[in-house]
Amino acid sequence: MRQVSEEQTRDPVVRARLFAEHELADRAGEFDRTGRLPRDVIRKMADEGLLGAAVPKRWGGHGLDPLAYGELTESVGKACASTRALLTVHTSLVCETLAERASDRLKGKYLTDLATGRRIGCFALSEAEAGSDAASVTTRYVKKGDIFVLDGRKKWISFAGIADLLLVFANDNGVSSAFLVERDMPGVEIHPMSGFLGNRATHIAEVSFTDVEVPAENLVSGIGLGFGFVANTALFHGRYSIAWAGVAIAQAALEVMCAYATEREQFGTRIGSHQLVQKMVADAVTQVAAARELCRRAGRLRLERSTDAVMATNIAKYFSSTIAQQVTSDAVQVLGGNGCWDQYPAERLFREAKILEIIEGTSQLQQLMIADYGYKKFAVRSRGGEDEVL
Repeated sequence: MRQVSEEQTRDPVVRARLFAEHELADRAGEFDRTGRLPRDVIRKMADEGLLGAAVPKRWGGHGLDPLAYGELTESVGKACASTRALLTVHTSLVCETLAERASDRLKGKYLTDLATGRRIGCFALSEAEAGSDAASVTTRYVKKGDIFVLDGRKKWISFAGIADLLLVFANDNGVSSAFLVERDMPGVEIHPMSGFLGNRATHIAEVSFTDVEVPAENLVSGIGLGFGFVANTALFHGRYSIAWAGVAIAQAALEVMCAYATEREQFGTRIGSHQLVQKMVADAVTQVAAARELCRRAGRLRLERSTDAVMATNIAKYFSSTIAQQVTSDAVQVLGGNGCWDQYPAERLFREAKILEIIEGTSQLQQLMIADYGYKKFAVRSRGGEDEVL
């Protein structure tokens, strides 16, 4: 374990790494088996300032820039995917979105509590028949005087089982809007779900809304700005977090693979000396390095507020989730029977990697968006002796 100075321990990124190494790495399997992220872990995350890592200091956070936040996310995700998921949902999808899109009044009402962990937030967009096609949600709202009344049902909502505040998306005859709904508002019911491939400790639940009266001041940004404005902002932040999650899981799998290959012997020699194992290790080393650099590029463009940041984030998310699946698959292969057993981390990492190809936009959806970007940017037709971008 690396030694750090007293000055370094004041750095939020260093503290996150130490927290991950000391508090998470040895318990990740436990969280996965029990299907819950314990409250004591969430409390410690709050005490370390992790839940408000990317929130501006004005609202109780650390105000980390995208590159530092990405490095922090990798440290946590390498130790425990479910704990990292809380950063993705609470910090990126909810807190960063509110910091960017909510009024100061709403920030004062909720954001400081969220950043300091006094409240936990979740992102309530998906429904049984609405995932990638977010605009087709059936949850409805009606404005009645100075309140909005919500009716509908959300599904697959990470951390809804323990959340105090839900960022909810609903429609009114095709007009989408976003609302902050408190868990204890009358008409809100939480229905825990279980039996998942991965993210087993993320307290996933269905949420139903029956005549839920939400104060007008809890409308985020404005009527009609739900999907195109608020949700897209949230998904931009969420995909960046997931991109780093892919790096984290792939790095963890690479380390498991290398440690095992240099110790395990078959036919009188260590399996790491076999060329086909060496190929898997070499490919993994290269893929992890490439994914990390794509994430850093996306982070730099975000920091610069470049118009290219959105597509750079999509590319990073697509690539890192893809290589995470490949590297974890190879790790299982290198470990053989032990790779299929929950007493080793390879099988858990393999399951968690698959989730990344589905959440925050499936790999197929990313491919469509990236291909469209490629046509617009790189398709060139020769006309009159001169190249012309189509």
